[in-house]
Amino acid sequence: MKETTTLKKQLLPRHIRMIAIGGMIGTGIFKGSADTIGLAGPSVIFSYLFAGLLLLIVMGALAEMAIVYPSHNMKDLIQKAFGSRFSFVTGATYCFMWLTVCVIEVIAAGSFLQYWFSSIPLWILCLICSIVLILINATSVKSFGEIEFWFAGVKIFVIIAFILLGIAILFGVIPSNNPSSNYIHNYSDFVPNGWKAVFSTLLVVIFSYGGSELIGLTITETKDAEKVLPGVVKGVMWRVVLFYTLPIFIICGLIPWDKIDANASPFVQVFETAGLQGASHIMNFILLTAVLSAANSGIYGCTRMLHSLSQSGDAPKSFSYVNKRGVPVYSLAFSIVFLLMGTYVVYLFPEKAFSYLLAIPGFTVSLIWISICLAQLKLRSQYKQRPYFKLWGFPYLTIFALVALTTSFIAFILNDSNRLSSSVCIIFVLTMTIVSFFINKEK
Repeated sequence: MKETTTLKKQLLPRHIRMIAIGGMIGTGIFKGSADTIGLAGPSVIFSYLFAGLLLLIVMGALAEMAIVYPSHNMKDLIQKAFGSRFSFVTGATYCFMWLTVCVIEVIAAGSFLQYWFSSIPLWILCLICSIVLILINATSVKSFGEIEFWFAGVKIFVIIAFILLGIAILFGVIPSNNPSSNYIHNYSDFVPNGWKAVFSTLLVVIFSYGGSELIGLTITETKDAEKVLPGVVKGVMWRVVLFYTLPIFIICGLIPWDKIDANASPFVQVFETAGLQGASHIMNFILLTAVLSAANSGIYGCTRMLHSLSQSGDAPKSFSYVNKRGVPVYSLAFSIVFLLMGTYVVYLFPEKAFSYLLAIPGFTVSLIWISICLAQLKLRSQYKQRPYFKLWGFPYLTIFALVALTTSFIAFILNDSNRLSSSVCIIFVLTMTIVSFFINKEK
């Protein structure tokens, strides 16, 4: 098998859009929205809009730097700004995040399959899902992009259908089973639990938007990346914000916020409001597709970051080997081992594995976004050419995003419910910091 260390530029703009959207749209909107609405009521819409603004700033900063430094992925840009030790810690933490997300999504997929195959142990269903994802990522990068394009397309189709259906019910085009067709006008207090509750949901929402930075890893496998990236970033940002905020508005309009079942998907409840039979089966299939798509994007993100770390000498050299199909085979093998370990954890703790892992990605998403903002602040003055796309309002918007993200990051760490996951993440980051002094002697 012919091997090299260079990734192939086979991803098209539509592939990049779907990889980013696939990483962002998962259980966070289809099921996690029940938790955010339960915390803040209809005012949770402000959290999604504010997080969307932060997303716009972070993605704009990433696109700007990618234009100035062609063929530099997200990790390379951070390294250019702060050196190899900082980029190593950031890259290793990013891999840790996506590996954890993959296990979380695979566990969720297994639990959704149990809806139909209740007699099969959860760990076996998780193992089956892992094998499917491994086979997809073992294909050529172009085939992977094509598969993810259609994988994520199913989710987008359902969200659009949901939005159209919800609007039709709100305006009385479709009769509703509820006595009131629009609860938005019935809320005497749009912020029932105070603005502190709205801020608390921001931590969850930022994690839900996490995955957008995957665009920063597709640069080295994208044709004419510096030309197409700004348009892709804008398109992805607006799609994600709309795909989150409009469904939340519709859910709050059709179901009283304090009547939403936290153990079920609000999407299912809205479909039932419209009198659609079999809604639970339809949504269970969509949820299964959503989490598999998110895990699929996660494996891609992890393998490409490991490849980048290897290229710069921060990870074993074997991780940079790429086969004739454009797949970093040893990076994928490492991800497979982690997935299998996650399946074993499910075997040991079938009831607790999901909750143990769930809060870890929130820590790393904030850390990665903060690193991107810091890198732009550092590099802007060093540009040797003026990029045709520049983030507006520099440096004020970047500083604003940095302060907001840092505040939410600190709040996440200090939250008692996140104590275990925060401790694990802090220990991991400190360990990687110590390791960086041994594997990378900076000048």
